[in-house]
Amino acid sequence: MDGVIMIRQETEEDFRQVQEVVRLAFQGVEESDRTEHLLVERLRRSDAYIPQLSLVAETDGKIAGHVLLSEVKVVSGSDVHTVLSVAPLSVLPAYQRKGIGGMLLREAHKRALELGYGAVLLLGHEDYYPRFGYGRASMFGIRFPFDAPDACCMAMELKAGGLDGIHGMVHYPDAFGME
Repeated sequence: MDGVIMIRQETEEDFRQVQEVVRLAFQGVEESDRTEHLLVERLRRSDAYIPQLSLVAETDGKIAGHVLLSEVKVVSGSDVHTVLSVAPLSVLPAYQRKGIGGMLLREAHKRALELGYGAVLLLGHEDYYPRFGYGRASMFGIRFPFDAPDACCMAMELKAGGLDGIHGMVHYPDAFGME
């Protein structure tokens, strides 16, 4: 990796290359069902999609990484709160462990805050995401609708108090194919 890394909003012209980046990024991940690239396509067609929060990392004349933050709901009784979910964060295998994922995540957080969002949730590796401020979602009273280790179900406030009063079950949009 010789070139400068540029983080920018994804464009429609990037869709095919992003699909391949996402597919390759998860190819060797044991916990993956290898359909994350299809999730990105479904999310782009959903109401949960926020174009400004679909970012690519470009270097050496190609896309090396991608992150997508989309809207999810946290529901407790009649209380419904909109937060964001990181799904997925992808870096081509040849570019992994070079800081690109962190750059994408930090820029996505910054842009999400500028758009007025207060918090982000994710299901991810318990040793990776805490360095960016994520902690156990259960500490906020937030539960995920699937069986996963508590340490991998995470939440982060983008601003102080971003999760105040928010607790309950995460409801993913239909694009996630969970119902």
